[in-house]
Amino acid sequence: MSAPTRERALAPVTRPLSQQDRPARPLLPTIALLLGALYCLTPVVWVVVAASKTPRELFTSFSFTPGTGLLRNFTDLSTYAGGQFWRWAANSLLYAGLGAVASTLVSAMCGYALAKFRFRGREVLFSAILAGVLVPGIVLAVPQYLLMARLGLAGTYWSVLLPVVINPFGIFLCRVYAASAVPDSTLEAARLDGAGEGRIFASIALPMMTHGLVTVFLLQFVGIWNNFLLPFVMLSDQDKYPITLGLYTFLSKGAGDTDLYPLIIMGSAVSVLPLIALVLSLQRFWRADLLAGGLKG
Repeated sequence: MSAPTRERALAPVTRPLSQQDRPARPLLPTIALLLGALYCLTPVVWVVVAASKTPRELFTSFSFTPGTGLLRNFTDLSTYAGGQFWRWAANSLLYAGLGAVASTLVSAMCGYALAKFRFRGREVLFSAILAGVLVPGIVLAVPQYLLMARLGLAGTYWSVLLPVVINPFGIFLCRVYAASAVPDSTLEAARLDGAGEGRIFASIALPMMTHGLVTVFLLQFVGIWNNFLLPFVMLSDQDKYPITLGLYTFLSKGAGDTDLYPLIIMGSAVSVLPLIALVLSLQRFWRADLLAGGLKG
C-alpha cells in the first residue's frame, strides 16, 4: 500500500452532522428570553394600540383591541397649541443629537488618553471617573442648576446641553475599547513617521474605535432623549422643553380633561420612533464588531 493510500485509510471519516447529531438547544434559557421579550414589548404594544383609540374607546374597550381614531389623534396632536409637540420633538433632537455627539467625542479623547498615555495620577483620575458612574443624576441636579444660574445660563439650551457632555460611563467604555482596539505598535509607527498626537488620534485612533464609539453615542442619545429631571430643573420656558417634559405638561392638563389622554399616548408612541430608527440604522456596527471579536478570538 502506497503512502498516500495508507494516509487516506488511516484518516478519520468525517461527515456533516445530521439533525439528530446536533446538540439540543437548552430549553430553559429560550423560555427565559421569550418571557423577557414579552415583558419588555407588552407596554410598547399597548402604547401603539392605545394610540389608535378615541377617548371613549380608551376607557370602554379591551386594552389590546385596536381603535378607530389613529389618524384623528395624530392630527390633533400635530395641531395642538399650534403644533407645540413638534417644537418639543425638535428640542429633544437638538439636545440628544448635539449632546450625544459632543459627549462621544469628549469620551473618546478622555478614554484614549487614559488608555495610551502614562502620566502621574492617571489611576487616581480613572478611579474618580468610576466613582462618578455610581453617583445618581438626582444628586447632581441641584448643584448643576446653581452652577448654571451663577453663569447666567439657567433656563437656556446650554443649561441642558453642557451637563450631559461629560459622561463618566462613556469615558470608561472608551478607555476599555481604546486599550484593546488601538495597538501600541501602530501608534509608535505613526510617531516614527513624524505624525503629531492630534493627527494620530484623528486619523488612526478614531477610525479604530468607531464601533465602540457607536455604542457610546447610542447610549448617550437614548439617555438624553429620555432625560426628564435635568430639563425639569433647568427650564421654565415651554418652548424650550424636550419631548419628555412636554408630555408631562400634557399629563398634568389631562387630569382635568380626559380628551387629552389619547394625545398623550400618541405623543409617547411617536417619541419612541426615533429611538427605534436609530437602533436599526446603527446595529450593523455592532454586528461587525461582534464578528471582528469572534475572528480575533
